[in-house]
Amino acid sequence: MSTDRAKKIKVVLFDVDGVLTDGTIWLFPAPAEGLRSTDAHAERYQDSAGYGIVSQSMIEAKGFHAHDGTAISLARLGGLKTGIVTKRISETVALRARDLHLDYVYQGAANKSDVLDKILAESGVHEDAIAYVGDDVIDLPIMERCGLAIAVANARPQVKAMAHYQTPSAGGEGAARDAVEYILQAQGTLEKAIAAYVSARTSIREQ
Repeated sequence: MSTDRAKKIKVVLFDVDGVLTDGTIWLFPAPAEGLRSTDAHAERYQDSAGYGIVSQSMIEAKGFHAHDGTAISLARLGGLKTGIVTKRISETVALRARDLHLDYVYQGAANKSDVLDKILAESGVHEDAIAYVGDDVIDLPIMERCGLAIAVANARPQVKAMAHYQTPSAGGEGAARDAVEYILQAQGTLEKAIAAYVSARTSIREQ
């Protein structure tokens, strides 16, 4: 059962486009002085399609759901580590990752299975303790190896077929929150994590 798999999870990894976002990629004119933090990384792949733009006059923007941001906080309070594994390279993603204090951030990852090897070595956990949330066929190699493979509601059919669990919400519309709550619920820590989250913010308001 997928709940039995969820009980073993210690690390939750997410794709970005189509999972933490609805898959829309916005390109805006945005002249800026100096290099962005992801420019050097993106330049390595500028002759290949689909990795990201290298430009001082344009910026790639994405929309993230607030519920998914809260999901990362709840995961942390529930004792889980979190990360992203995405092929595209974007300063917007780098900023969001820093904002959420993600434990693992891998951009430019065309071979996500190779990235999993790095995360396993860094975290010291077994594949059974890794959950991955995906939406498209590039996610299949890593999903096949993870203990808990999760598909968002609007994932491609091949991804849904491989998944152990499917979120009620679509990518960019709270799917990450669904995934985290499913895991914490299976581990019996969801209500405790929510209480800690609310308590921390009440304390800040009262100071």
